[in-house]
Amino acid sequence: MSFIRTLKGDIQPGELGFTYSHEHIVCRPAYWAERGEDDLLLDDKEKSQLDVQDFKKYGGRSIVDATAVDYGRDVQAVKAISDELDLHIVGTAGFNKSFLWDAQIKEELKPIIGNYTTYAEWIEKSSINALTEFVIREVEEGLEGTPFKAGQVKFGTGYNRITPLEEKTLRAVARAHHETKAPMHSHTEAGTMGLEQIELLKSEGVDLQYMSFGHMDRNPDPYYHEQVAKTGAFLSFDGIAKIKYAPESTRIQCILELVNKGYEDQILVSGDTARKTYYKHYDHGLGLEYIIAKWVPRFIDDANRQGFDGEKLIQKFFVDNPARCFTFKK
Repeated sequence: MSFIRTLKGDIQPGELGFTYSHEHIVCRPAYWAERGEDDLLLDDKEKSQLDVQDFKKYGGRSIVDATAVDYGRDVQAVKAISDELDLHIVGTAGFNKSFLWDAQIKEELKPIIGNYTTYAEWIEKSSINALTEFVIREVEEGLEGTPFKAGQVKFGTGYNRITPLEEKTLRAVARAHHETKAPMHSHTEAGTMGLEQIELLKSEGVDLQYMSFGHMDRNPDPYYHEQVAKTGAFLSFDGIAKIKYAPESTRIQCILELVNKGYEDQILVSGDTARKTYYKHYDHGLGLEYIIAKWVPRFIDDANRQGFDGEKLIQKFFVDNPARCFTFKK
């Protein structure tokens, strides 16, 4: 039986529709809050909802919220947005990356995970089996003690390195995947360490067709992308609109290089819109409407000029590929 698990319940893959594969909707990351980095706090449910509503207005149907427990997610607020807009949202179990783990654990989590002070202390002092069981509970019972279940499991690593604690969470998430059959996602800092993650996942017996690797466009290296794609994994180009890292032409050419090599069925596209200044209704940014309303037409035009079928590729990147990537196959 195949299904996709959303905060509102399990749906058939064909119900997912046009999907952003990596976003953050309402979250208050403790690491950034402790340092006074207000731009990184998406802390107003109503403003976030207005941006999600813009996405829906242009035909968007689903969003994968990639916010893990260590990034200060607000499960209840995101579920309310899903309900009020009648939009599918996929939640995320697992972990992010190690530098965030210096942050204080919020008090309401302590009855669930134990009376630890920081995320680093929790991960360091817990066994891999205990971390695995936590991730499994978030998929099968609900996120942070709510009844709203995760639809993917996530781990992350830092820039050009994998710390021992990051390897520990990777292995815990891999084992939770084997138990639950939940699809897997990874954070790669600036697009690095994907190949090293792959070797660790292979040692855990993971079928990489269940994996999506995030932030591939932060490392715009076609050779590197091909090595990841050869494993059968999905590649997430989720930095759309972030011109400070690269122009859209660079991202589009990397995507079309993969298409040319036969990997069009393994590409996902999203924005990782995780700052107030990226959101339209927080701080006049391009907002969640930008990709569906502006980038998609530009991609179609650019792809068509280069001899591709741009509309067919958009259907794959935003509808067909997410429907396969985020499916539980039991």
